[in-house]
This record gives sequence, C-alpha cells and structure tokens, in this order.
Amino acid sequence: MIITAALRAFPLIFHAAARRLLVKTLALTLLLFALLGVGLWAAFHATRLHFGWGEGDGWGGMAEAAATGLAMIAASWLLFRTIAMLVMGLFADDVIEAVERDTYPQAVGRPVGYARSFHYALRSVGRTLGWNLLALPGYVLLLVTGFGTIGLFLAVNAYLLGRDLADMVEPRHPGLPPIGRGNRWLMGLVSALLFLIPLVNLLAPIWSAAMAVHMLLGSKRKPV
Repeated sequence: MIITAALRAFPLIFHAAARRLLVKTLALTLLLFALLGVGLWAAFHATRLHFGWGEGDGWGGMAEAAATGLAMIAASWLLFRTIAMLVMGLFADDVIEAVERDTYPQAVGRPVGYARSFHYALRSVGRTLGWNLLALPGYVLLLVTGFGTIGLFLAVNAYLLGRDLADMVEPRHPGLPPIGRGNRWLMGLVSALLFLIPLVNLLAPIWSAAMAVHMLLGSKRKPV
C-alpha cells in the first residue's frame, strides 16, 4: 500500500496549491537558513575576537568563512528536513485539502487551523531535535561501519516523519481510525528516503503530505 500511495501522490505535487506551498516552503526555509548562517558567522566572529585568534595575519576572516561554511553543510544535512517540515506543517491544510478535493471529494476533512498546526509543528521540531540528539552518539559510533549511521538515521527519522505526517492528516478526520503503526513507520521511511535525494528533497514535504492523505483515506474511501 505504501508504494501505491507514494506513486499516486507524485502527480499531485504539481497541483497549483502544491506549487504555491512549495514556493512558501522553500522561501521560508531558505530565509531561516540564511538567518542561521548569519548567526553562525556572528558566533565564530565573536569567538575569534574574544580569544584574539588570527589577528594581524589575514587568515581570521577566511577561517570564519570556512567554519561557517562547514557548519552550514552539517546543518543542512541535519536540519533541512526539520525546518522544511516545520514550515510545511504550518501550511499543510492548503495542499492536503487540494489533494482531498481532487481525489476524495466525498471525504474532504475539516481544516486544522493555523493555531493547531503551529502547535503540531513545534511539537514536531521538539521531537526531531530531541530524538536525533539522543541518537547522536550512535550516529558517531556507527560511522566506522560505513552504513550504520545512515541506517540508524533512517530508522529514527522514519518514526519521527511518520508521526509528523499522521499529525497533518488525522486531525482532519477525527471519525476515521488512525494510520496503523506499521504503515505510519513505512510512510515515514519513504519520506526520509526522499529527503536524502538531492533536488527531490525539495519536493519531499509536499510529496509526503500527499502520500499521507492516500495512506489515511485510500483504504477507507473509494477515490474518484
């Protein structure tokens, strides 16, 4: 079912509502990363000045730029999906309703609203940062295996993304049974894999949200 849901969700990422949401998501995500970059540079700059590193030798500015660049690369790998899903969560109602109206018009759910979406988004960020920080020692220790780190990362984030996606669609349909735990994890795993593919990861939040609609409604309603 998960493969079917993912394949059926793919064309919906080109829906007008999805395109509008993609622009919002990318713009806000890039803005947040730009602010993060400025903050990191300011922190490195203040640290260098405080300790007097690189004064008078011309290398201080280059070291700051290099440190900021490396930190941003690490942050993009660790935080891109967190920030993208945070932004996506705030506007998820728009694209989810569009998917429901196009595919399940007899089962359009009730809007969650921005206040509740914001609550879910903050809860998602807290879970993501908390669980990944707990898993960080494992990520480091498994680096020697060559594949263990990515395996643990996928396992942890499959669970987290499954929760996030369920929170986007299930509150719209309180009368329906929730997505099963196993299917929720598989849904999160597919989403986590999408986030690992360059360029595809830009579409991953919207693709994943559309997939979640099919996971919830596909087995319970007959699409038109």
